[in-house]
Amino acid sequence: MNVIQAYISRMPSLSTTAMKVSEICNNPRTSPSDLNRVVSLDPVLTGRVLKLVNSAYYGLPGQVASLTRAMIMLGLNTVVNLAISTAVVEKVSLKNSSGALSVDDFWTHSLCVGVVAKFLSGLKGIPIAGQEEFFVGGLLHDLGKVVLNKCFSEEYRQAFEVVKAGQELLTEAESEVFGVDHSGVGLMIAEKWQLGASLRDTLACHHNPERVEGPGRNLVSLVCLGDMIANWLQMGSPGYARPDESAISSSIEKEGIDPTVLSDYKGKVLGEIEKARVFIQVSTKG
Repeated sequence: MNVIQAYISRMPSLSTTAMKVSEICNNPRTSPSDLNRVVSLDPVLTGRVLKLVNSAYYGLPGQVASLTRAMIMLGLNTVVNLAISTAVVEKVSLKNSSGALSVDDFWTHSLCVGVVAKFLSGLKGIPIAGQEEFFVGGLLHDLGKVVLNKCFSEEYRQAFEVVKAGQELLTEAESEVFGVDHSGVGLMIAEKWQLGASLRDTLACHHNPERVEGPGRNLVSLVCLGDMIANWLQMGSPGYARPDESAISSSIEKEGIDPTVLSDYKGKVLGEIEKARVFIQVSTKG
C-alpha cells in the first residue's frame, strides 16, 4: 500500500486549467462564458477539445472553430467532460508497459465501457447533453489498474492468471496481494487530481454501485453494467472471466431496459469504439 501511495503522490498533477474546469463544473451557476474563459487560457487543451468536437465521433455538420460554438452545438456539460477526460488521459502513461496490461487492450476495454454506458444512458432517457458523462465515466473507470501494473507488473500479471483460471475475482486477488483493489487505487487517483464527485464515485465503486447514494448512483450503475457487457463482448482485456449472458440480461432488466436491444449491438459497438479512439489519439499525441 505504501508503494502505491508513494507512486500516486509522484504522479504529475493535472494542468491548472483542467483543475479549474473540474472545480467550476461542480458549480451549478457555471455559465458557458465561465468555461470559455478558463479553457481559452490553455491553447493546447483548447486545440484538443476542438479536435474531438470536429471528429467523426460527433459527426457534426461543418467545422466548429471556437469553444463557444462547441458549447452551443454540444452543450456545456459535454465540453466540460471533453476537457477533463483529455487532461486525465494525457497523464496516464501505458507506454512501454509490461505485466498484465497492454496499451491496446486496456483502452479498447475502457472505450467499450464508455460507449456502452453512454448508449444505456440514452435508453434510460438521459438527455443528450448529459450522456457524455457516462462515456467519460466508462473511459476512466479502470485507472487504478494502471498504477497497480506500474508498481507491481509481475505480481499483477500473476493475479490476472489466477483470475483467468477461474479461481478468484480480480478485485479479490488484488486485495489479497496488494492490500487494495483497483477501485481503491482509483479513489486515490481521483482524490489526487480532485476529480468531481461523480467521477470519484465511478472510479471507486464501479464494481459496487450500491455503495453510492444520491444522483451519482445512476452513472456508477450504468458504468458497472457497461463493464459487464464489454467483458461479455470480449472487448479488450478487463482481467476477469466472461460473465454469463443471463446475469447480464437480469442486470439490464433491473435498470428498466429491454435486454433484447443488445442482441445485434456488437457490430455497432465496434464502429463506435473505432470512432471513439480519437479520445486516446488526441490526448496522447496532442
